[in-house]
Amino acid sequence: DYERVATYVSEATGQAGSYRPGEDEIVERKVAELLADGLTAAEAVQVCLLNNPRLQAAFFDVGMARADLVQSGLPSNPSLGLSLRLPSGGGLANLEGSFAQNIVDLWQIPVRKRASARALDRAILELAREASVLANTAKTAYYQAVGADRALAVTRENLEIIQRLLDLALVRQQAGVGTEVDVNLSLSELKEAELERRSVKLVAFEARSVLATLLGLTSSPDELDLRDPLPDPPEWTLSAETLLTIAQAKRLDIQSARQALEVAAANAKLERLRVFPVVEVGFEFERGERKRSRGGNLLAETLASSAEAGAFSLPRIGSEDDGGTDFIIGPSIGLELPIFDQNQAQIAIADYAYSQTVKLLDALIREVTQETRMAYERAATARDTARFYRDDLLPLRETSLELAHDSYRAGSESFLVVLEAQRTLLAARAGYVAALESWAVALVELERVTGQPIERILAALETQEERPMEVDDPPSSG
Repeated sequence: DYERVATYVSEATGQAGSYRPGEDEIVERKVAELLADGLTAAEAVQVCLLNNPRLQAAFFDVGMARADLVQSGLPSNPSLGLSLRLPSGGGLANLEGSFAQNIVDLWQIPVRKRASARALDRAILELAREASVLANTAKTAYYQAVGADRALAVTRENLEIIQRLLDLALVRQQAGVGTEVDVNLSLSELKEAELERRSVKLVAFEARSVLATLLGLTSSPDELDLRDPLPDPPEWTLSAETLLTIAQAKRLDIQSARQALEVAAANAKLERLRVFPVVEVGFEFERGERKRSRGGNLLAETLASSAEAGAFSLPRIGSEDDGGTDFIIGPSIGLELPIFDQNQAQIAIADYAYSQTVKLLDALIREVTQETRMAYERAATARDTARFYRDDLLPLRETSLELAHDSYRAGSESFLVVLEAQRTLLAARAGYVAALESWAVALVELERVTGQPIERILAALETQEERPMEVDDPPSSG
């Protein structure tokens, strides 16, 4: 069962290996190895799958489902009844006994096992889905932490840019062509940039703290060495329809909902088989009681018996009214007659549950459709925005600032022009980092809504360009 979970998780995340109950020491060693030389986004996903304590706790749901499956195949225990009644006048006691087995298990066990097997499959799929979503969340947190680190680095670089303007204003003031106002404005910009740096530093720490929590770590977030940068937006030809096809075939929650439908169908059938909840067959036996014999003089009773018979004869053990002495045994059957309660309520509940499950599956498919379309549009917008910052806006703002610096140094432009050019460049630099982070998060969102890593999505796209894509084929290694 745990191997099946690992297979589903590997297909959904692209990362092999996940936690297994009873392997905590192995997990600790593996996590230490992953953290030793820095952490990539893929390694962060591996650590999360191995070390997140909430995910570890969820694995025991599979063990419980397996126990339910084993229990569903066991017949009910037989019943044994014994009764001992002593005669008031003494003598041999009356003994009654019965042994019976409820035989409804003969036709209920196959249905119960089928329902429990589907429930186990659903538990495995739900655990795998929970693990994949948690892995996506950890990957998102990784890129958010990387984005916050890069934003912090940008604020430090911004301080250097602002310091250049302050130095230029001081030089011009010393040369007698600048004013105290220019120096004060530059110094104010420097102080505000320092405040911004402190604020961004806190945001970076919080982002790393979120990541450390998802990875199940107790060490300081500052100790995390994040190696992967924010990804640059590439050229691609993904379409929303391609993503929809992949999502409907690969998402584990859709597969789990389909298993839930089979469970509901099996439960509905089982409730119909419970109209006769008890049908017992077995056997019963009875040994009659014997009263104590009258008198106690064996010699006198022997003489009386011999005289009565005309020959030597032993006395009778009991009198004619001592009661029966036979041992009686025979088969028995007992059943609960469904006269008033014919399990109508439970049958109706099971039918309603099945109809409800059908609607929930339909609702999930529709929600996935809209989620996928929305994720595609977000990714496309984030990609275009990041490329626009990189290719158009940032080069333009950098050139503008350099020209403004040169003109201010030559005395042909005012300080305010340089200051405005500087502010627009700093805003563009911060915007570019935010756009790259949004792009990285949008990629992870595409992985979440399709249930596949982005490498396999792109590999499927390449395959589709060569032939019609068959989403049920095993995904390529990417």
